[in-house]
Amino acid sequence: MAGHSKWATTKHKKAAIDAKRGKLFARLIKNIEVAARTGGGDPAGNPTLYDAIQKAKRNSVPADNIDRAVKRGSGEDAGGADWETIMYEGYGPGGVAILIECLTDNRNRAASDVRVAVTRNGGSMASPGSVSYLFSRRGVVEVPKTDGLTEDDLLLAVLDAGAEEVEDEGEVFVIESEPTDVVAVRTALVDAGYEYDSAEVQWVPATEVEADLELAEKLMKLIDALEDVDDVQNVFANFDASDEVMAQLNGED
Repeated sequence: MAGHSKWATTKHKKAAIDAKRGKLFARLIKNIEVAARTGGGDPAGNPTLYDAIQKAKRNSVPADNIDRAVKRGSGEDAGGADWETIMYEGYGPGGVAILIECLTDNRNRAASDVRVAVTRNGGSMASPGSVSYLFSRRGVVEVPKTDGLTEDDLLLAVLDAGAEEVEDEGEVFVIESEPTDVVAVRTALVDAGYEYDSAEVQWVPATEVEADLELAEKLMKLIDALEDVDDVQNVFANFDASDEVMAQLNGED
């Protein structure tokens, strides 16, 4: 799951991701291959590849795996798949809007697996455009909280780089910008001496539905099922849950 809601960075989701580390590795490797194919194998001249590599490193993907992915994507080594990005749209329980971003070498398999995951977990597929208008493409940089670090500190560091707002999302600060400014924002952070967890372009909802415990449980079940699909790279949804609801979810793990 990706997004800038509080619940997206909770221990509940971290535990779920850690339990599926093999699947997470595969997704990160795919991203590196695609970035190297589209922009070349030199991270210094390919910001998308640079960020994909940094994200893989932060998630403990072995360096050899990263190097091989770059070489496959750039054509230096044989064996790279012909990856295709496909976006599916749907509704979850409670009418929550969902965008499902896939990276696949088999369009038919991806469509079938996504449909099964959605319909078996209380959701329904939607026609193209019927959900995506509720989201916009945004540059999103997540910065881990450290003692003494404030929103004003970060805003001062990245404002001139195109950052539009800094939000406190519980465990992290989230910096939003136009998609074209995400690299500049990330660079400004590094130049100012700040660490960041991720820097990427995401689908961010314009408004969010507040979910109670019952709805949040249903939505998490659906999102977990989608994240189990090998071809799914990201899931974006327009709901949020209070700290109290997330604490109850965490307590049930």
